[in-house]
Amino acid sequence: MAERKKPTGGLDTPRAARARLWPKLNPNPDAFGNSTENFARFMGTPQFLVYMTVFVAVWLGWNSWAPEDWRFDSAALGFTLLTLMLSLQASYAAPLLLLAQNRQDDRDRVSLSEDRHRAERNLLDTEYLTREIADLRIALREVATRDYVRSELRSLLEELLDSAEGAEPPSGRRTRRRSPDSPSTAAIPRVNQRSDGGKP
Repeated sequence: MAERKKPTGGLDTPRAARARLWPKLNPNPDAFGNSTENFARFMGTPQFLVYMTVFVAVWLGWNSWAPEDWRFDSAALGFTLLTLMLSLQASYAAPLLLLAQNRQDDRDRVSLSEDRHRAERNLLDTEYLTREIADLRIALREVATRDYVRSELRSLLEELLDSAEGAEPPSGRRTRRRSPDSPSTAAIPRVNQRSDGGKP
């Protein structure tokens, strides 16, 4: 009988992780990033330049004028140890500065995204308020204003007064006839009656 082959995983099956001889180093990215940013900020300050200048001056002076037995970096070899220290510092400073710059770029990207979302929300709020104001204006056109109510009340009052003046007096009371010399009829012009039929 033919031997059965063991089924092998397809491309969609992930491979098992290999056992590590040494544990994987996983430092805290936030703490490491904060420390690198603090160091990068300190390197960009005048204090760092002053301290570095004083350190190099003391190093050169000591290895130049100190007794031969006390010197640890020979000036004849061009201060090789100082050159190595400065090269090591520069080799570590460049990645630290890049890391700090990358973190700053990430923060700027997040800040720009938040500003964009905030601007979109403000635009939506402005459009909503504009629609609400337009609806209120349309609704106020159908609401009776104070002048309209006053005019309607005035016209209603005039109608009531006209109807009260044109009503007939009750039958139990006698109507008092106004005299022609009363003040209410004094302003009405009178017509003179003649015996000849009104001919001039």
